[in-house]
Parts: sequence; structure tokens; C-alpha cells
Amino acid sequence: MSDTALGAAAVEHAPPPPQAKWTGLRIAGYLLVSFWSLAGLGLIWFLVDSYSPVFVVRYGPKFISGFIVTIELVLVSIILGALISLPIAFGRMSRNRIIGAFAYAYVYFFRGTPLIAQTFLVYYGAGSFREFFEDINLWWFFRDAWYCAIFTFSLNTAAYQAEILRGAIENVPRGQIEAGQSLGLPRWVIFIRVVLPQAFIVALRPYGNEIILMIKGSAIASVITVYDLMGETKRAFSRSYDFQTYLWAAIMYLVIVETLRRFWDKLDARLTRHLERAG
Repeated sequence: MSDTALGAAAVEHAPPPPQAKWTGLRIAGYLLVSFWSLAGLGLIWFLVDSYSPVFVVRYGPKFISGFIVTIELVLVSIILGALISLPIAFGRMSRNRIIGAFAYAYVYFFRGTPLIAQTFLVYYGAGSFREFFEDINLWWFFRDAWYCAIFTFSLNTAAYQAEILRGAIENVPRGQIEAGQSLGLPRWVIFIRVVLPQAFIVALRPYGNEIILMIKGSAIASVITVYDLMGETKRAFSRSYDFQTYLWAAIMYLVIVETLRRFWDKLDARLTRHLERAG
């Protein structure tokens, strides 16, 4: 083959220039934004067109009540989960094989099985051991759907928070700990004053993502008759057969998530401002 033919073949099979690639991605981005903009406008038009004062007066307070229940459910579960995650995270880092195996099994189970299955196991499974719980005076707890949801959600988020905390602590440079030891500081002082503040900054974003996932996952509580936002939505739809009930629920979930996201961004910027100045 001649040099001219080889050159023509090379040009024919050459990859497209980078500019053409970025132009195609830009066009795809514009199309995607246009699609979601039209979908959003269509949703707004539907809500305005189907707006009913009677519907708002009748079910509005129920939606607000469910909204508050969702906030309470997530907040209590996250706080209890954070407390439970501390010994689990330390167990994951322990050199003791038995403790480490127990902590690993806990994390493996709650991260490897669906939250809805865990909720069913606690709420419906507790009834199989009713006599036992009555003997130890705990049946009042496990017969209540609210307490079962709190219990399950706390155990579930504790597994995720333990891994977040473990990874953040292990991310702190070893030199920071050695510096504290060279100053003669006790281990608990080093952990609280040196390791934990740095680990918290590393874990801040993952913690925010975990809270958002818990907000969306909290809708599972409605299947065990907890009247959170989704529970009230299902009840309103069963009585009105109005599709906009689910649209309003989606909007309220978006409000919760977006508010939390903006708050977390400001908190992250506040706590890491010294890193930006150093950079």
C-alpha cells in the first residue's frame, strides 16, 4: 500500500477531535435540561389546574402532620444510630478477633439486607415472641409500630454511620496521633481533641448523604401503619383517589432534602474554611 493510501486510512480511522466530543456532550446536556424543564413546567401546570380548595382544607393538615412525623422519625433514628455506631466503629477497628467479627457481622447484615425486610422482621417477627417480651415487660415496645420503626431505622443507620466513622478515623494521618503522644497527652484526649475533629470533617459529607437516604427510606414506615408523610399520602389517596396526593408528597420530600442539602453545604463551608485559606 502506498504512503498516500496509508495516510488516507489513518485519517479515516482517526478518533474525532476533542472539540467535537465536547460539543456532543454539550448538546446532550441542553436536551436533558430542556426535557426536565418541560417536565417541571408540566407538573406545575397539572398542580395549578387540579388545585382544589376542598382537597387542601381536608387533607392539608394531615400532610403537615405526616411531614412532622417524618422529621421526628428521621431525627430520632439518626441520633440513636449515631450513639450505637460508636461502639460498632470501635469494634470494627478492634484487634480482638471476636469483637471485630461481631462488629463486622452486624454491619454486614444491616447493610446487606433491605430496610423493608428488617422492618418486617422486627414488627411482625416480634409477635412470634410475644410471651417472652411480656415476661421481660417489653411487649409494650414491640407492639407499637412507631417504636418498631425507630428501633429498626436506628439499627440500620448505625451500621452505615459506623463505617463512615471508621473510615474517617482511619483517614486521620498517623503522625497526628504520634504528635499527641510525644506531648504526653492521654489517649482519650488525643482522640477527642486531635482525631475526632479531623475525622468529623472527613465524615461530614457522607453523614449528610446518609441522612438524606434515611429521609427517603423513612417512607417504609408507612407499610407498618406509621402515619408519616407517605402514610398520610396513602390514606388520602385511598379516600380521594386523587393522583395529586402523591405529587404533593414528592414535593414535600424534595423540600426536606433540598433544605438539608443547603444547610449541609453551609455547615461544610463553615467547618472547612480554614482549609480553603490554607490552600
